[in-house]
This record gives sequence, structure tokens and C-alpha cells, in this order.
Amino acid sequence: MFNFKINTYFKLILIISSVSIISAYYIEFALGHQPCNLCIIERIPYGFSIILIVINHVFKKNEKFFILLLILVFVFSFMISTYHFGIEQGFFEESAVCGLKNTSELISKEELLRQLSEITISCKDVTFKIFGLSLTTINILISLFLVVISIKTFANYEKFKK
Repeated sequence: MFNFKINTYFKLILIISSVSIISAYYIEFALGHQPCNLCIIERIPYGFSIILIVINHVFKKNEKFFILLLILVFVFSFMISTYHFGIEQGFFEESAVCGLKNTSELISKEELLRQLSEITISCKDVTFKIFGLSLTTINILISLFLVVISIKTFANYEKFKK
């Protein structure tokens, strides 16, 4: 399937993660599509993978351990995306995560009233599609791809290391 060096693997993960985060922010800020809370949570694994790759690049030790961590990160990404897809399709009810707002900034009752008057994006509403697929569906596919190549790289570490 994919036979490449470890450095190529890390570069591929870095590129995919960077493009994913940049695309999400572009869709949010440039195109004006507001994300739900789960959409925001789905960004976390990509940011975390970038941090792991940078740390690995700086220390250049324990590459196999970092690959294992990346497997866990993208399994989490796959699980949260699958859950979000289930909410979009009506398989699951929206959880409390979907309705939470940031309450750390609430100072006064006026601020509370302002927060309550804002429109909360529902996790079941798909506001943006690419090729007829929701961003959550695309995230499932990307996460699954990254899990598969990460497991393959981890399993064949000694062969790919050379």
C-alpha cells in the first residue's frame, strides 16, 4: 500500500493536519459558516498532531512512541467524527456538548442575556458541504486514512526507518 520513509510519514501528517485546520478556519471566518461545538472539538486532534510532530522533529527521539500517540489522536478524531455524523443523521440525540456556551466570560446579567440571544449552531445541522458530503463525513474519511497509514507505519517501523 504505502511504503515510504518515516520522515515522509510525518510530513504527510503535518500537511494534512495543517490543511484541515486552515480549511476549517477559512470556512468559518472567510465564508461565514459557523461551526457547532463538535465541529470545534474535531479540530483538536489536528492541532495536537501538529504539536506532536514539531516535538518529534525537535527532539528526534522515540519516533515510534510519537507514531503510537498519533494513532491514538486519529482514533479519537475518527470516534468524535463518527459520533457527530450519527447526530447529523439522527442516529443519536444531541448531547450536552452541542448546547454548551463559553460561560467563563459571563460577568453581568446583560452579558448573560446577550449570550442567550445568540443563535447556537446545532450539531445536527449541516451548514457546509463539499461534493455533497458534510465536513464531518470528510473528517471521518481523513481520520480513517490517517489511522490506517499510522498503524501501517507503526507496524513496519523498522522497515520504513531505513
